[in-house]
Amino acid sequence: MAAQFGRRLRRGATSGAVVAAAVAALAASQAPGVVPPPSDSAAGDRPVGAGEATPPATDGSATGDSPYYTDLPPLNTPNKPGTSIDLPIITGPAEAGIPASVLAAYKRAEQSIRSTDPACNLPWQLLAGIGKVESGQARGGRVDANGTTLSPILGPVLNGVGFANIPDTDDGAFDSDPTNDRAVGPMQFIPSTWATWGQDANGDGRKDPNNIYDAAQAAGMYLCANNRDLAVKADLDRAILSYNRSTEYLRTVLSWFEYYKRGTHQVPDGTGLLPIDRSDTPSTGPTSPSTSAPTTPTPSPSPSTPKPDPSKPVTPQPTKPPVTPPATAKVVTLKDAGTGTLTAPAGDVFAGRPTVEVRDAAGKPAAGLTVRFEIIGATDANLGGVAKSVTVLTGLNGRAVSPPVRAGEKTGTFTVRASVVGQQAAPVSFTATVTERRADTLVRVDTTELTATTGGRFADRILVKATLDGAIASSVGLTATMINSAADPQQNSKGPYFKDAVGNPLRTLTGLKTDAFGLLTLPDIYADDQSGTFLLRLTTPGGGSVTIELNVTAPAPEPEPTPTPTPAASSTATPTASPTP
Repeated sequence: MAAQFGRRLRRGATSGAVVAAAVAALAASQAPGVVPPPSDSAAGDRPVGAGEATPPATDGSATGDSPYYTDLPPLNTPNKPGTSIDLPIITGPAEAGIPASVLAAYKRAEQSIRSTDPACNLPWQLLAGIGKVESGQARGGRVDANGTTLSPILGPVLNGVGFANIPDTDDGAFDSDPTNDRAVGPMQFIPSTWATWGQDANGDGRKDPNNIYDAAQAAGMYLCANNRDLAVKADLDRAILSYNRSTEYLRTVLSWFEYYKRGTHQVPDGTGLLPIDRSDTPSTGPTSPSTSAPTTPTPSPSPSTPKPDPSKPVTPQPTKPPVTPPATAKVVTLKDAGTGTLTAPAGDVFAGRPTVEVRDAAGKPAAGLTVRFEIIGATDANLGGVAKSVTVLTGLNGRAVSPPVRAGEKTGTFTVRASVVGQQAAPVSFTATVTERRADTLVRVDTTELTATTGGRFADRILVKATLDGAIASSVGLTATMINSAADPQQNSKGPYFKDAVGNPLRTLTGLKTDAFGLLTLPDIYADDQSGTFLLRLTTPGGGSVTIELNVTAPAPEPEPTPTPTPAASSTATPTASPTP
């Protein structure tokens, strides 16, 4: 990796016998071997448990114990404890600032893994600490609109000359080296580890170790392997050591982890500064007289490390230079590059992404310029899942594509505005519309007959379920209307009704929403003095509807009272005395 960065390097003592002895107990106790997830698992799936697979001996760590940056955080903290980490993009110290796309990738990985493996307790700041130490946050955020580094990030050839000896495992597919492996990408996976843990977190159909979204997701899953709980200090240490088996590496990552936990902020992509000092690699050139580099005695090679062979010099690997704009480039035009209509239901990701094209004074595409995309308006929508404002670099065709735009819960329109940082070109605005959540199917959950008597209340309440394309449709708005008939779905003026807050009859009810399981229980329904069969229709955006029968009967007439019989007059006459003769 040293040749790619062209920075001052220093040799650490992490490969010496003293450090090896210091690491031995912890390394042995946690067996840092790779435990792979199922080969067909989607991004974010829980890795299989410990003991289900044993990695090859050369794959004892994610990086093959490649070199890393050893710079430590400054003594001052970026923000006071408790400061919000969801701040707008601002320019600030390179130590505390994390490039926007890189920060978005770390947070997305945390959210994904916390939803599928909450017991791991993965914090995004741990990924940031590792990303800082491994690649200086993807070379200061030198990534394109999809999160892929502008040129490959490659570690040194792992051919046993000063480093581990790892023969090629990928035919050079990831590291362009058909003889030996090299650590690849912003999180520095060696190809054999990537073959097991690689993820497609940005949904482009590729598992690319040079893509920060894919690499951050894979790193998070790797750290969570073996059922680790990263909230437990012992598991945290084991996870970090499984990434690179060095106590200096452990201390360095932990220092950045704690530093970022105190607060950070976003900086535009491509503006982060690279660290300087690295471990395990001799300097590639003379040190500037003005630079005072710490010196460390070179440790003797361990018995397992082959000595360099002068007859077999290491051939430098070709690298693709990063895209950089001409020093005198001046933007003349910034225009929409075929974005199309931006519409999405609440909570969904917009299918289209704002895309602009930048051209210079000669009418040619302006490559490597910074374009800022920002959300304007009263909305809870965001860019990339976390931010209101992000920056991306234009490609060789002069185009810049925003991260995916995610709709919030608030419906209506808002604006995504694109502008070229440091240039006078007029900004381009895109109107985005958030529609209500949808459901294409509504069904009543039970089949109990719904009956009531006039002037009474229906004994059973109605429970319905909403789905969209067969999946649960949560937070979907419903309208309930007492209708005249199936052929005339206008509101009925008589028959069953709901009640408002003060008890007045309502025959159309709005503002209803399904719960997280797509279920909704309707309020009580009452009957007026009309008997018969009535219809209740429920509808939702997206075409879902269901019509339910309500039967109202008149109360049974009270039986007439049985008359009490009147006692009959007695027929026995009172005897009278006979006259006396």
